[in-house]
Amino acid sequence: MPSASETLLLSTILLLLTPPIHTASSIINKPCRDTCGTIPVKFPFGTGFGCGHPDFTRYIKCTNLDTLQFTTGTGIYTISSIDYTSNTIIVADPLMSTCSSMQNSGSFSLDKASPFTIRDENIFVLLGCSTTSPVFDPSEDLCDTGSASRVCRGLYSCKGVSGIGLQQNAPISTCCVYDDSVAGFGSGYALDLPKLQCSSYTSVYEFGDEGDPTKWKFGISLQYNDSYYTRPCKDCEASGGLCGFAAMDQSFACICRSGMMNTTTNCFGQGSAWSGTLELKVQIKTIIGGFLLSWVLLFVRSR
Repeated sequence: MPSASETLLLSTILLLLTPPIHTASSIINKPCRDTCGTIPVKFPFGTGFGCGHPDFTRYIKCTNLDTLQFTTGTGIYTISSIDYTSNTIIVADPLMSTCSSMQNSGSFSLDKASPFTIRDENIFVLLGCSTTSPVFDPSEDLCDTGSASRVCRGLYSCKGVSGIGLQQNAPISTCCVYDDSVAGFGSGYALDLPKLQCSSYTSVYEFGDEGDPTKWKFGISLQYNDSYYTRPCKDCEASGGLCGFAAMDQSFACICRSGMMNTTTNCFGQGSAWSGTLELKVQIKTIIGGFLLSWVLLFVRSR
């Protein structure tokens, strides 16, 4: 039977061999990152679950192929750029028509509960619409007649119109610049092409040379709510961390590099999480504990 001193020594060795509790409970499987591909990812966005603000997690994510994606009820779209100064993201719909390539498109929607709205500068244009389309109903007045002729003529002058069964420079009677003041743009917007009886749509967020549609910038420009940027998040970023949230209650958490989560809202004093000294300390303790354990076993056997 081991003596009291031997029992104390064995307890000490086991304590040395036991890793710190926080290394098992606070390391995140996939640490948050500040880039996705070539796009910088800042709060309120995140590269995965637990990163950024929870209200944005269901809409924004970074894929395993380093592609930043935007998800709505009608599909998954690629984010081509983010402007953090104007709180704007540009979304690319692969089925949306452009001057160089036109095709039958799917619908596009924006959830009412989403923290995004469609920017006023964004213009939606419906292409190849039926003459019986509700957008041409005089009582509804859904088409913007002010800019329709210029925009529609520009788009129908593109060679890509053959993709929707039209000839180049076809009559613009099947084209409609959707009027945002009537159609309900903004949060909770839905563009239902089958219901509107149109073949395709396009979205222009910037006119470079208004007379040359090949120089127009196609994509969906969305404004996001920046009111989520709070003092704790600013303090976290000032300490080199990334703002995130806890999985259980979605409370704020500061994510340090190597995936270490700090509940004090910043990464100051978390040198072990940055430099890897935490893992080194664990290794040293394990080696010392191993030597001591071997010594005790040899001592017990010799008795």
